[in-house]
Amino acid sequence: MKYINVGSASLNQTPLDWENNQKNIIAAIKTARANKVSILCLPELCISGYGCEDAFLAPGTLAQSQRVLHEIAPQTKNIIVAVGLPLLYQNRIYNTVCLLVDGAICGFVAKRFLPSDGIHYEPRWFHPWPQNVHVEIDLNGQTYPIGDIYFKCGGVRIGFEICEEAWVANRPGIKLAEKGVDIILNPSASHFAFDKHRIRKRFVLEGARAFSVSYVYTNLLGNEAGRAIYDGDAMIASGEQLLASSKRFSFADYQLINALVDVDLTRMSQAHTSDWVPKLDSRIDVPFDYPQLAPSQNVPSLPMWEDSPNIKEEEFSRAVSLGLFDYLRKSRSQGFVVSLSGGADSSAIACLVRLMVEFGVAELGIEGFCAKIRLKDLATVNNIVQSLLTCVYQATENSSQTTQQAAKTLAHSLSAQYLELNINELVTGYIDLVSGAIDQKLNWQAHDIALQNIQARARSPSVWLIANLRNALLLATSNRSEAAQGYATMDGDTSGGLSPLAGIDKDFLRHWLRWLEDSIPALSLINQQSPTAELRPKEMGQTDEEDLMPYPLLNVIEKAAIRSRQTPYEIFCLLRLQYNEYEDNQLLIWIERFFKLWTRNQWKRERFAPSFHLDDESLDPKTWCRFPILSGGYVEELAEMRERVKQETA
Repeated sequence: MKYINVGSASLNQTPLDWENNQKNIIAAIKTARANKVSILCLPELCISGYGCEDAFLAPGTLAQSQRVLHEIAPQTKNIIVAVGLPLLYQNRIYNTVCLLVDGAICGFVAKRFLPSDGIHYEPRWFHPWPQNVHVEIDLNGQTYPIGDIYFKCGGVRIGFEICEEAWVANRPGIKLAEKGVDIILNPSASHFAFDKHRIRKRFVLEGARAFSVSYVYTNLLGNEAGRAIYDGDAMIASGEQLLASSKRFSFADYQLINALVDVDLTRMSQAHTSDWVPKLDSRIDVPFDYPQLAPSQNVPSLPMWEDSPNIKEEEFSRAVSLGLFDYLRKSRSQGFVVSLSGGADSSAIACLVRLMVEFGVAELGIEGFCAKIRLKDLATVNNIVQSLLTCVYQATENSSQTTQQAAKTLAHSLSAQYLELNINELVTGYIDLVSGAIDQKLNWQAHDIALQNIQARARSPSVWLIANLRNALLLATSNRSEAAQGYATMDGDTSGGLSPLAGIDKDFLRHWLRWLEDSIPALSLINQQSPTAELRPKEMGQTDEEDLMPYPLLNVIEKAAIRSRQTPYEIFCLLRLQYNEYEDNQLLIWIERFFKLWTRNQWKRERFAPSFHLDDESLDPKTWCRFPILSGGYVEELAEMRERVKQETA
């Protein structure tokens, strides 16, 4: 039998951070060599960073990528390493993987299938490479093969599926299996989304089984460029067995997994199932000596939370915590400031900062965690949270003792710094100033929205000032449900440099807070309240759901209208089945309200601070859900819905 030790390393890279990216790559190679790995797969575009956006079109980006590649190559003595970079060939840019063998560049595989959906925009920068085409490319006077190729290194055939290529029906692994490939490497930059790990695991195992190969999958790690979070999901499979799997959401610079694969065993499996005909193909032969290895048992072990019945809550906690950590350190901010209202959204953000510290310290230790964010060594998790997180409660005459007590209690339980400001004089000062200028006394009957908004906006300058004084990142507190309806005050609760919750709906967020209450009991003061902006006088009894509609129902309408693109009438039929406790007319009112508020408030969604991408229901117009700022507002569709329902009930 011929056993080969293969490895997969997930890396926490940053676009255009040449020195740090190179350092992580070399560190992963050295660790792999120390673990006697012979073949190592690194992530897609890990030299430049995946999220370079239009900087891929800059000549300097391409030149720097080649420079780093040539500096990495000598570090690959006695090992085979796959590393990703952008490459220019005949005035077109390609997304490529370079195979480095024993210190030398052996060739480049160019990506054939480019994703153009959701947050992916690869065809803007890259060209897809045609199937069955390979040529020579000249780099610094030396020629190398490039294109749709595979390699035979020391008698072992190595092929590639690059990220998206494993997700398409006509995946390259089909042709690679026909050519008798032994090992398929998949260098990926696959962003996190809920339940995506299960899908990746399925195609890795299916690829290994269907193609009778050993399959090595790797991914990026952390918040690489701002919006997308990468969970560092890496797997190694052979035959029908998962041999190794990485710990997801690591706070480390890189992670390595490795496993012994039996090449003779997969070859015999191919001999039993394959019917390919030998022919001249695009194989690149490279000499390489593999060490003689004895068989061993590979038993992958995963953290207990991966098998939790509350996996979505666990993933949300870890994904956003890691996203906040990398955003903090890569933006070189010195902490976070949250305008803590005593309500669900701002409380969730404060809790996520606390979780960020707990998760990071559990993995890196106090000293390692502090070093990564340039914080002087502190003794405890509580010390770190107090240094990093400032919560500010800003009261007006419409604020309640309930929210004030909830905010104060939660901040102290998290060990955050807590400040209280009373901004009522600022609010009344603005109102009196404008009333005098227009010679009209403002009142709640005639000027409801304006009087609500001035309170939210009056909170912004003071909390920005605190953030500036501390060189901290102000976190905006709006969630996705509010973004859908424009139920947020621009330059008020949307103020901030990052909006951690804009990618998640309020219905899930309230559920998550109830789940988290077991770990943070102070959340009971938040969870027992009905969500309210507290911007109207107390006697008016304002609640979010009264202003909008029940959040679970809003979530159903949003998914049906935006993700599934259903018509108002189709949504009415859906709600009539799911929410038959409501009268038809009430459902019609809520559907009309949703579409009217959705179309009116696209300009607000365009102005939201960057948010984290968490699922395929994102409303971020810059990366996922595009809608015109000006539109017809579904007037005819809503009228048709009313008429059809009227006829049905006549």
